[in-house]
Amino acid sequence: MQKDFPRFVSRLTKNTVALILAGGRGSRLKQLTDWRAKPAVPFGGKFRIIDFPLSNCLNSGIRRIGVLTQYKAHSMIKHIQRGWGFLRGEFNEFIELLPAQQRISELNWYKGTADAVFQNMDIVRNHEPDHVLILAGDHIYKMDYGEMLACHVSHAADMTMACIEVPIEQAHAFGVMTVGEDGRVVDFTEKPTENPATIPGNPERVLASMGIYVFNASFLYEQLIRDADDPHSDHDFGHNIIPYLISRYRVYAHSFKDSCIGSLPGGEPYWRDVGTVEAYWSANLDLAKITPELDLYDTHWPIWTYQEQLPPAKFVFDEEERRGIAMDSTVSGGCIISGATVRRSVLFSNVQINSFATVEDAVILPDVDIGRHAYLRRCVIDKGCKIPERMVAGVDRAEDERRFHVTENGITLITPDMLGQYPHQIR
Repeated sequence: MQKDFPRFVSRLTKNTVALILAGGRGSRLKQLTDWRAKPAVPFGGKFRIIDFPLSNCLNSGIRRIGVLTQYKAHSMIKHIQRGWGFLRGEFNEFIELLPAQQRISELNWYKGTADAVFQNMDIVRNHEPDHVLILAGDHIYKMDYGEMLACHVSHAADMTMACIEVPIEQAHAFGVMTVGEDGRVVDFTEKPTENPATIPGNPERVLASMGIYVFNASFLYEQLIRDADDPHSDHDFGHNIIPYLISRYRVYAHSFKDSCIGSLPGGEPYWRDVGTVEAYWSANLDLAKITPELDLYDTHWPIWTYQEQLPPAKFVFDEEERRGIAMDSTVSGGCIISGATVRRSVLFSNVQINSFATVEDAVILPDVDIGRHAYLRRCVIDKGCKIPERMVAGVDRAEDERRFHVTENGITLITPDMLGQYPHQIR
């Protein structure tokens, strides 16, 4: 059996359709998502968040993928069209964009995560999958979904949920489950406000749902139809579908530890919800460390993305007071550091930093121009910002709060609109 295991998993992934829920705004990212959905937010110097579940599918052998979009999806749609159009339809491979289009009713867009899948159920059915893999489109991680599918089949489960241990103080942000010795889920509470169920023997941690689900296809269709007919339902997997199933059907948990790819030896499995400005800033800067927890240099499980044709990064001037240098940083293609100093920062594509400027502990998104003598510290600078000469941010909190968004721990978010620059101007 072990000898045939890879072939067994290959059959499972080949007969699976993955649906990525990518329609959410991600309002906790504040102005970063004023003009883009959370899955479209740039991450890691050259990627977007949506690239991680898409790459996991591809690397797992799942090549039939639907991306469900809704909120301000234009940049994400453009990104997928440009960077993910290499799958071959004649081999029954595809990435289909599934925008909210009132397929069921002219009155409703997607009302919840379950309703989003329900409204596209005819499309999924036409692909005749054995299993449907449902994914959140807004997390950073590397995972072999084939292992989860094998776990699902070995338990003869109707549904399987991926889970991860998190500190109890974070329980309010997740669905929290209790699992029996055989791995079967016996209790589930979506975003508990008090007294969450903790892991037996470890009162400081809970078992949290990752928003990754495997369903037997026919079972999923039955449950979506039942839920759609319930006038009291919010049509959400976490609030409605999962609590209904727990006591009635075979719902099992799959530990992320068993399918995580590339974690550091002895470390925790890497999974990040970069849902706040601080979490986003921190996860990006982690990549500039000597040995980051997330390995983006792994050729065995690469993260794919749209590759712009850009010149290499350039560092110019080597004078005592005017030297182009970057230390403990990642610098992407098209960047020019012209007599400026960069420390512990992540620079996305086409960033220009002009003479005598200093950038420290900052995340600089694409197409940013930083003027001479500017000083930026502990900042996130949104795409397309033109930072004026001698501007200072990240030093005087009170001054920053007058113009920008400042988080509780002092991370300053700057967008073009805050600077009086309006790249998305309608009127």
